[in-house]
Amino acid sequence: MDPLGADFIEVRSPYDGSQVGAVPLAAQADVDLAVATARKAFDEGAWPRMPVVDRIAVIRRFAEFYETRSDEFAGLVTAEMGAPAWFAKAIQTLIRDQGQAYVVAAEGYPWEVHRAGYPRGNAVWVRDPVGVVAAVIPWNAPHQVALAKLFPALLAGCTVILKLAPETAIDGQYLGELFSEAGLPEGVLSILVAHREVSEYLVTHPGVDKIGFTGSTAAGGRIASLAGAQLKRVSLELGGKSAAIVLDDADIGQTVDALRYRSFPNNGQVCVAQTRILVPRRRHDAFVDALVDNVSGMTIGDPADPETFLGPLVAERQRQRVLDFIAAGIESGADLAAGGLGMPEGINHGAFVKPTIFANVNNASRIAQEEIFGPVVCVIPYDGVDDAVRLANDSIYGLSGSVWTSDPDRGLEVARRIRTGGVTVNNAASDLLSPFGGFKRSGIGREFGPEAINHYIEHKTVAV
Repeated sequence: MDPLGADFIEVRSPYDGSQVGAVPLAAQADVDLAVATARKAFDEGAWPRMPVVDRIAVIRRFAEFYETRSDEFAGLVTAEMGAPAWFAKAIQTLIRDQGQAYVVAAEGYPWEVHRAGYPRGNAVWVRDPVGVVAAVIPWNAPHQVALAKLFPALLAGCTVILKLAPETAIDGQYLGELFSEAGLPEGVLSILVAHREVSEYLVTHPGVDKIGFTGSTAAGGRIASLAGAQLKRVSLELGGKSAAIVLDDADIGQTVDALRYRSFPNNGQVCVAQTRILVPRRRHDAFVDALVDNVSGMTIGDPADPETFLGPLVAERQRQRVLDFIAAGIESGADLAAGGLGMPEGINHGAFVKPTIFANVNNASRIAQEEIFGPVVCVIPYDGVDDAVRLANDSIYGLSGSVWTSDPDRGLEVARRIRTGGVTVNNAASDLLSPFGGFKRSGIGREFGPEAINHYIEHKTVAV
């Protein structure tokens, strides 16, 4: 449908400032139209009443179409927000796998259960779609985060309004085209781009039944308060300050090599980045030396170059925010082991920040407690496993984490003690059929697996 607002937004590369494209910027009238369209498609349309197997077939076709263009989409995200090519392509693999996992979850989901009632009679337990969903996503992994919400919402039979971040306003437009080609009925999915005021209008719109949000903890708190006032259903996947606990028997070289990808992915702009590394005090200096050596070998530059490990941050404002944290770390008295203020050597344009390592960090300091969302890591010494667990849990966040050890059983024992939504032992892969989400201020609710579908359904009991 044609936009009702007159404004457009330009998307420019954070690497060289070139224009990637321009798309309409939604006004309140566009939100009204999108909600009315979604409302009609839900209240009167075929999608919520369609057999689940038919909805699954649409998702399968979408996944097939998407796979043929995955390289194109990876390149577009790199151009929009500076994600290094290696990371953007890795996310495409995750998108493929999470789509398959959601289909498996939907095929095994108990959509309708017949059971004996108590104290008499029988009951039918039905999972109905929750209604019209507003899915609000960030810019750092736009397709992956969008589809982590769209797949379960659509499989449940909901209609969805997807609100894109202005920084990555272009790539999301293609999702609508592919879903349409896959057979999604008209009106089931609308996609728009909006700034904060119009986004809040969407979140508070009386025609929206449920909000699925991924983004900062501050923004999540705002959405939760707005949703709570209207008793809207809400799920929030928010920030993190995840700890990697390196036990005294861990191989330093192998651990550092793996943390390269877990602490600095996407230029440090991922919520699950393990930016607090807890190391036994007696091994602290050796670990820092190995980490500094590893970081010094990172190629920094053009994010489209396959050899580049670190590209620019999403925008100059994000660069300035990260530099403010680095300055605060220096002022705190932590040891600046690598990186620091200023541009990386040999680079004179773009939103770049040096990969930065602080050593001997006090866990109570600002750089250890607040989410920086950039290539900045804190190495924190500890005295004994109990102290390591205490430090790991001494955070307002609880999203991710890891334990590094030569003894997997010991790693599992320590992992059980960490108050966080997901933990890997050594370099284990995350399970896409298991729930993903956070403790404490890292969010409310879960994504992936049947637990994600649960957020897009209502429970109805029919006594017979």
